[in-house]
Amino acid sequence: MLLVRAVTDFIRGFRRLQFVGPCIAIFGSARFGESHPYYPLAREVGRRVSAMGFTIMTGGGPGLMEAANRGAHDHGGLSVGCNIQLPFEQAPNKYLDRWVTCHYFFVRKVLLFKYSYAFVVLPGGLGTLDELNEALTLIQTKKIANFPVVLIGTKYWEPFIALLREMVREGAVGEGDLDLLKVTDNLDEAVAHLEAFTVSPFGLKRVSKPAWWLGERKLQRGGTASSGASASRNTR
Repeated sequence: MLLVRAVTDFIRGFRRLQFVGPCIAIFGSARFGESHPYYPLAREVGRRVSAMGFTIMTGGGPGLMEAANRGAHDHGGLSVGCNIQLPFEQAPNKYLDRWVTCHYFFVRKVLLFKYSYAFVVLPGGLGTLDELNEALTLIQTKKIANFPVVLIGTKYWEPFIALLREMVREGAVGEGDLDLLKVTDNLDEAVAHLEAFTVSPFGLKRVSKPAWWLGERKLQRGGTASSGASASRNTR
């Protein structure tokens, strides 16, 4: 039953997300609502990343995920989500152009990482930490290309960075692994980092076409750059 459910989720996810264009995944807490100080920050991050020509991909839920999707919506860009079935907190937000709902976290994470060329991580809890560490592990072990990972919120992430430095001192983490992270509060700096390490190395043109026999079609929305991600995306 588990295998059938997982395979079904994968097939549904691949069909729904295959032609959404180049994505940048934005992670963040589901618990920080519109009144929280981080919400407008996440919304602005979504707007700026959308303005770069990327599709915004989130976990599809409320809080900072909603804010990032809303920012894409503000700009007129594409906004997609990989939602997860939970007994609380998680339901697709209203700023998604397309989404898929997964039963298993591992399926959701495969979809989030498959279509993303960079990862922007806003303050969050255990789920956000799980996604962040998954990204770092996949890059470190060369399971995916050396995509940029940007942490927004220097004060919030200070204890996490301190822990990583302690791990380096203990020999559990290589010193060079800290270079995988860009930590900043400056959104201009964050966008410049994404431009330098995502747009230039990987390009923004996708040449694949929808498969009519699967009922697939392009997802388009006015105001978003029509170019997609390079067909030669370097993933393993």
